[in-house]
Order: sequence, then C-alpha cells, then structure tokens
Amino acid sequence: MEQAMGDSGWRGSHEGWLEAAYDSLLESGVDSVKILPLAKRLNLSRTSFYWFFKDREELLSALISRWREKNTGNLVKQSEAYAESLAEAMLNVFDCWVNKDLFDSQFEFAVRSWALQSQEIQAEVQQADEARMEAIGRMFMRFGYDEGPADVRARTTYLVQIGYISMQSTEDLALRMKRIPEYIAIYTGNVPQQRELDRFFARHGYKQD
Repeated sequence: MEQAMGDSGWRGSHEGWLEAAYDSLLESGVDSVKILPLAKRLNLSRTSFYWFFKDREELLSALISRWREKNTGNLVKQSEAYAESLAEAMLNVFDCWVNKDLFDSQFEFAVRSWALQSQEIQAEVQQADEARMEAIGRMFMRFGYDEGPADVRARTTYLVQIGYISMQSTEDLALRMKRIPEYIAIYTGNVPQQRELDRFFARHGYKQD
C-alpha cells in the first residue's frame, strides 16, 4: 500500500483516502465527499490529503474510475467467460448480481444518484449502460442469436437488474436463488441444466433444500 510519512507523522494512503470517500458516497451521497470531513473520518490532517490527490475533483475522478473498473469491467468479463451453454453463460453474468466483489450494487446506486446532479456523471453512466448491454448482447450472439433479438434480450436482462438496484429491492439469498432458474429460462429461452445450477450454487455457498 502506498504510504507517506513526514515530519508530522502518518499521512494515510491513497487507498485509505479513496476508501473513506467511497464510504461517504454510499452513506450520504457525493456532497458528503469533501476533504475536511474525510480527514476527520480518518483522523488525519486536511493537508495529508494533498500527498495523494491534487484536489477534490481528482478524488471524485478516482471514485468513478473505481466504479467503472469494478462494475462495468467485471460484468463485461463475466459475459465473456467460458460457458458450455447460453444458460451457463447467463449464470456467469448472474454471478455479478450475487457477488459484491464482482458488482457492487450499493456503489451502483450511489453513482446513479450522483448522476442526477451531474451531467458529466450522467454521461459516464450512459456509457457504462451501453457497454454492459453490448457485452451481454455479444454473449447472446456467441450462442447463435441474431443481432436484433440479442440486443432485446440483453436489454431485458440488464434493465431488470438496474430496476432492482434503483428500487433498492432486497431479497434473501434463498428466495433469490429459488428464482434464478426461471430468470435464466425467461432471458435465454433455455432451461438451465441441474449441473449448471449446481456449479452456480456451489460457488456462492448455497445449498438447495
């Protein structure tokens, strides 16, 4: 971890300041992501911030980069992951909806809320939406769908999940897992094989009754 020491002692780290900004964004929105409150949160001096970031705008830019790399980057990777069938490919994408390490829904909600007050961030969100839907569309085409139907199915898959996030809908794990086979069948037109579901459930630590 990047660290800085000076005559006054510990100044924190780039990742530490970024993590504090992330926490503040999720808790209270972008207006709370300011240098002095973050310094108080970290129990550091305000001037320590400038060892790692030029200004608040650079910190906000780093937050957006983190969101882009995590949520968009991982969703695209999951859509491109190896699968024996379209149903299994969709289960790879569904890993994002279950595993916060792959796709952070709270971060997504916070950035979309931020976009309501920033045209620049709104443009970032729109670019991300298009990149994600295009990736899922390519996944459908890889398994034989023509471009038009692939696009519609990709949009249906993705926009339903964004609706869940925007509504801050919550489901317990058992209910979510129970619904997944039907979601897969609706989105792909293919019923997932039990072995495919078993692999999906196993990697998320879920056991069917």
